[in-house]
Amino acid sequence: MNIMVVDDEQDISLLFTQKFRKEIRQKKLEFSFVFSAEDALTSLEKEENHLILILADINMPGMNGLELLKIIKEDYPEIRVFMVTAYGDDYNYQTAIQYGADDYLTKPIQFEHLKEKISELL
Repeated sequence: MNIMVVDDEQDISLLFTQKFRKEIRQKKLEFSFVFSAEDALTSLEKEENHLILILADINMPGMNGLELLKIIKEDYPEIRVFMVTAYGDDYNYQTAIQYGADDYLTKPIQFEHLKEKISELL
């Protein structure tokens, strides 16, 4: 299962690699990391792997995660998108749901909970 993580904080790749070490080693999950919404769209255009899930931060410079979500759901409706934010405010939640988010997670990410959600997709 291929998962793209979109977050402007580059150290997120180390965190995910550490937290999903076992699943990555067993080749159950494969992660790609991009650090802006614009890079995510470029990667999607070139995507040859079968991307199943995108975890997108909401607050990023340039295009934010909600704008990215809207485009993904219009152009790639088969891809599931979980929105991730440090700010669990009602506006972002309502907008994410309106744009078609498949889930909404707050930081710090509860990785055991995220693993359960990902297992449901397998």
